[in-house]
Amino acid sequence: MVENWGIGFIVAQRWRTVPAQRLWLPAVNSTHGTFARHLSRGRGVRALRAQSTITKSNIPPHILEKAKATPSEKLHNRVHHPLCTLRKIIEAYFENELGAKQGRPPVQFAKFHDLPPIVSTRACFDELLVAPDHPSRRPTDTYYLDEATVLRAHTTAHDTELLRQGYRAFLVTGDVYRRDSIDKKHYPIFHQMDGVRVFADAPSEAWVLEDLKETLYGLAQYLFRWPKNSEADKSPRTSALSDADAAPIPVRWVDAEFPFTRHSLELEVLWQGDWLEVLGCGVIQPDVLRAGDVDPAKHSGWAFGLGLERLAMVLFDVPDIRLFWSSDKRFIKQFQDGVITQFQPYSKYPPVYKDVSMWVKDQPEASDGNGSTSGRLFHENDLCELVRNLAGDLVEDISRVDEFVHPKTKRRSICYRITYRSPDRSLTDEEINRIQNQVRECIRLEMSDVAELR
Repeated sequence: MVENWGIGFIVAQRWRTVPAQRLWLPAVNSTHGTFARHLSRGRGVRALRAQSTITKSNIPPHILEKAKATPSEKLHNRVHHPLCTLRKIIEAYFENELGAKQGRPPVQFAKFHDLPPIVSTRACFDELLVAPDHPSRRPTDTYYLDEATVLRAHTTAHDTELLRQGYRAFLVTGDVYRRDSIDKKHYPIFHQMDGVRVFADAPSEAWVLEDLKETLYGLAQYLFRWPKNSEADKSPRTSALSDADAAPIPVRWVDAEFPFTRHSLELEVLWQGDWLEVLGCGVIQPDVLRAGDVDPAKHSGWAFGLGLERLAMVLFDVPDIRLFWSSDKRFIKQFQDGVITQFQPYSKYPPVYKDVSMWVKDQPEASDGNGSTSGRLFHENDLCELVRNLAGDLVEDISRVDEFVHPKTKRRSICYRITYRSPDRSLTDEEINRIQNQVRECIRLEMSDVAELR
């Protein structure tokens, strides 16, 4: 299962390569009104039984509503919000500290944090050399408006366009969208930052890689040595601790593989006794430069990407990714612009557990003369999407607790445990029973071709 708080670079590696399948989407009208009518009838958002190739949207209305929010409403632009503070700290490193640490004048990185999240599949996949049969393209993983348009799955989707506009050093921050599992670390909307720098006169890839590693080592030191304040100490800080104030944070480089970079690496830092994956990076592929109208014979460059929630949960001690979307003043008032404050839990509401068991169709049953299969298969992301559409942020986790294969029929049975818990209030048995009944009914109506309730 894909981890959504990996970054654009990381997710390209973690989506494992599997045989190509035809892409299927529900044949429902993509307008907001039709989506809302399906939801209000308790039928979920998607009529999954009626299938077609990618010509319709699989975006639920609550996801589309957040995608259409104004730039000032986005979490990474809300003053005092942890994600906004983290963005500003990283931008400050590239604006004020980078040149000094490398012994040369500061580099002017253009900053973008209001680019629209609707992008073409060409920008999101093709120009980044993502293979046509790559699992990341499937509608079980990506939100499609139509066959050629998606909600960006990573901020890397803007890199080639900005290169075509003439930018050679830039940072892009934005909300990204991915259909994924449900737990305290995963949410269908999260936030990433991409950085790109292109050099003229085509320096060697070895030189570019060394510059990249030096740059990101400095970023790790700057970010993880930023003063951490308690709730009682909220005086704004303007810089990280000086070299004399603290020992360097241990880091290590791990070989990786991304389609849009060469000599790809992941940067990890030793934090509180564990190695924490911080970002992915590498030397930009020549064909990606060409897609950005940059001649790779005369230029070379590097790129990196990181996930803001992943870092903010660690640095701010936020235990549940849903809290970043909270409007509860007990959460909001704990934070101040420019200050990394340790989150103080204000409540611990009890969970409510509900199990659901089903026979699933997760293997192709037949093939045509060419060896290809028809029809869709059960995918956990479809189940997670269905539950989230009905329960919203009341669902905390969906986990597989049991499974077996019938010895005669070879059918697979899976039992999932759904954990309901609100970060802001206690839940009643009545409302959870109502939601769980809707979940079962939607599985029966909308997933009957791939799942049979037990």
